[in-house]
Amino acid sequence: MKLLLAGGGTGGHLFPAIALAEQFKSEEPQGEVLFVGTGHGLEARMLPELGWALETIEMSGWAGRGFIGRFRVLGQLLKSLGQSRKILRNFGPDVVVGVGGYASVPVLLAAKIQGIPFVVHEQNAWPGLANRLLGRWAKRVCLSFDEADRAFHCSATVLTGNPVRSAMETCPAIDDEKTCLLVFGGSQGARAINRAIVAALPMLEEWRGKLQIIHQSGEQDYEETVQGYRDINWPDVEVTPFIKDMVGAYAKSTLIVCRAGATTLAELTACGRPAILVPYPHAAAGHQSTNAMAMAAKGAAMTMEEADLTPERLATLINGLLHDRISIKTMASAARGLARRGAAARLMHECRAVLDEAI
Repeated sequence: MKLLLAGGGTGGHLFPAIALAEQFKSEEPQGEVLFVGTGHGLEARMLPELGWALETIEMSGWAGRGFIGRFRVLGQLLKSLGQSRKILRNFGPDVVVGVGGYASVPVLLAAKIQGIPFVVHEQNAWPGLANRLLGRWAKRVCLSFDEADRAFHCSATVLTGNPVRSAMETCPAIDDEKTCLLVFGGSQGARAINRAIVAALPMLEEWRGKLQIIHQSGEQDYEETVQGYRDINWPDVEVTPFIKDMVGAYAKSTLIVCRAGATTLAELTACGRPAILVPYPHAAAGHQSTNAMAMAAKGAAMTMEEADLTPERLATLINGLLHDRISIKTMASAARGLARRGAAARLMHECRAVLDEAI
């Protein structure tokens, strides 16, 4: 079988695709996998390092652009559609899976034109524009949340969950001997979280020498974040623009401060880690706030809207939780109980079912 995975741009789209590729190769070692994305998305940096084959197309996003910008995107779409058709002809996939992001649009359109069956995977409770448009032609729309079904009235939907990389499902329990705070704001970082954490450090002085911090800052805020830790001379911190070994970072962590994207929540639950969630305030339909509140309602996380994010409040939450190991473990257990294990296998099953129906 030949499997083509289209989309990416951010970790929220890319990481489920990687998890599906890992599942496919574990089931069919001789099978072939090809990713298609753009040269400026996260996939261009990450996939070659992981050894996955990647073809790139020239495509940009639609959201937030004015009339002239959108006109240019339409021109790009025509060009990238031609590029996608060529990639499909050369690779000859049996099934195409769109994982969201603007790079998936021309690839799935090309698959439709060439009669190649495709599956859409939606990570969020409210689907992005690309998946809403293309889901009507998909043989399956695989959902991570039941609520997303309302956006796909004309599609065959199935609840699979959001795939995570296989190693996350075997993440060890929290280490009782060490205390580690993991901070990240998605693959591109989050300035509000970066600055709040650094500003909260003077109020966490009692943890100096006891608390390790692993902080993914994003490229743009890296230098500023590093300087913030230097200014206060925090002794045990690792700041990086992007964490390549996310599985290892989760394994070390005691508590996490992060955004509330669907893929992040899938990873938190798979690893069984408590979190302070700061939803991205501009997410479509406010889905990150919805995600965060659902986790908090189950006792798996605490949540704080970005408008309420102050160093004082953040320090109070972190300090209280780090002093209360019972609450930490209770939240970790609740998070692990929310995990949808085996999502990659269920998604792969649907891909094979679509292929069988096409024969």
